[in-house]
Amino acid sequence: MKKVLVVDDEVGIRESIKRILGRQGFDVITASNGEDAFKIIRKQDIDLLITDIRMAGMDGVDLLKVCKSVSPTTEVIMITGYASVDTAVETMKLGAYDYITKPFKKAELLKAVNKAIEKQTLSLDNIQLKKRLEELDKGMLVGVSSPKMREVIDLVQQVAPSQATVLILGESGTGKEVIANLIHRMSPRGSRPMVKVNCAALPETLIEAELFGYEKGAFTGAVSSREGRFEAADMSTIFLDEVGEIPPEVQVKLLRILQEGKLERLGSNKTITVDTRIIAATNKDLETMMKQGGFREDLYWRLNVISIHLPPLRERKEDIPALVQYFLTRFARKNNKDIKGIEAKAMDVLLGYEWPGNVRELENVIERCVVLDRDSVIATDDLPSELVKDETRKIDHVTIKLGTPLEEVEKILMEEALKYTKGDKNLAAKLLGVSTRTLYRKLGKEE
Repeated sequence: MKKVLVVDDEVGIRESIKRILGRQGFDVITASNGEDAFKIIRKQDIDLLITDIRMAGMDGVDLLKVCKSVSPTTEVIMITGYASVDTAVETMKLGAYDYITKPFKKAELLKAVNKAIEKQTLSLDNIQLKKRLEELDKGMLVGVSSPKMREVIDLVQQVAPSQATVLILGESGTGKEVIANLIHRMSPRGSRPMVKVNCAALPETLIEAELFGYEKGAFTGAVSSREGRFEAADMSTIFLDEVGEIPPEVQVKLLRILQEGKLERLGSNKTITVDTRIIAATNKDLETMMKQGGFREDLYWRLNVISIHLPPLRERKEDIPALVQYFLTRFARKNNKDIKGIEAKAMDVLLGYEWPGNVRELENVIERCVVLDRDSVIATDDLPSELVKDETRKIDHVTIKLGTPLEEVEKILMEEALKYTKGDKNLAAKLLGVSTRTLYRKLGKEE
C-alpha cells in the first residue's frame, strides 16, 4: 500500500484529500504545517507528498527542498491558488512532479496522484535493478573473463528488465539455470521467488497436471484441487528446464499461455488468467525437432523471442581459474577445510581437460578434491585419475625410431612426460603409469 502525506493548513482540504485517496486504497497521513511534515518524512517512508505552497513557517517550497534532500524517491505534488501558479511551475524545476490548483476536482487530483505514484514505482524498480547489476559485478557470477561469457552477461543485462520470453540453449552443465536465476533476480519480478520445473523429470502422464493444476476428481488420485506451477508463478517467472521434453499435447496449452496468458486446470472449464514470464532452457536442437515434427513450430517461435547460447567450458577455458577459486572457497567453507589454493601443475591439468560435463563436472571435481585433501593446497595427486588419463592421450604420439634400445626408449618417454608436465614428476609418473619412486630411479635420482 502506497503511503501519501498531505500537508495543508486548511483542515477542510486535508480531510477532503485524505477521504478521496483513502477510498482508492492509499495509506494517507496528514500534517497542518511544514515542520510537522518534515518530522514525518524523516521517520517514515513516504511515497508521495502533497503539499500546499503557501503556509506559515516552513512553506511548501522549503518542504519540497528538504524532502528531496532526505528522500529523493518521494514524489511531490504542489497545491496552489491561481495567484501562485508561476511559483508552482518553478517548484517543478526543484523536483516537484506536478501541481494542482484550488479548487480542484476529484478526477484532476486522482489523475495527478496516479501518475506520480506510477513514476515513483518505476524509480524504485530502477534502483533495485541497479543494485542487482552491482551485485552481479561484485561476483554473483564468477568466471566471466572470456569474451563469449561477457557477451552472455551483456545480453542478460539487456534482457532482464523486459518482459520478453527467453530461450537458453547449451549443453548439460553449462549453467542454464544460473543464467535463468540472474535474469529473474535482475528483473522487476525479482522480489518474488522464481518457480522452477524440470520437464525431463516429470512423467508424460503428470506433466500437464503439474504445470496447469487440477480439480478434485479430475483423475484417479486427485482427492483435492491443486494449483499448477503457472498459477504459482503468477506475477513472477517460471523456468521450464528441458522444455524439449514437453509432449505435443501439452505444448498446445503452453502456447495458449504464451499467446493469451490463460489456462484451465484439468477437470475444469473455468479460465484462469496468469501474468507469468517464461524462461525456457534445453540442451536439444529444438529447430531440428521442429522440422521433424517433434516440437510445434508456433511454440518454438513464441519461446525463441530472445535466445541465449551458453558456450561449453572447453570453449572458454580462460574462465576455469576463476571458477576453480570460487568452488575451492565455497567447498572449503562448507567442509571446514583450510584450503589455500591449487598448485600450478594441477591447474594446468584442469586447463588441459576437455570437460564434457562442463561447469557442473568442474564443480564436482573441486568438491571431491576439497573433501579428500589432507593438505592446504590441491596437488596433481588429488585430481581424479580420469583427468590424468585424458592428459595421457595428448602425448601418445612420441616418435621413436625402430631399433632404439629399450633403455633409450624409456628415457625419451620420461623426458617427454616431464617436458609436458613442466617438470612435475608426480604427474609425469601418472602419465607413464609408474610410481613416482620408479620414475626417480629410472632418472637416476632415487630418493
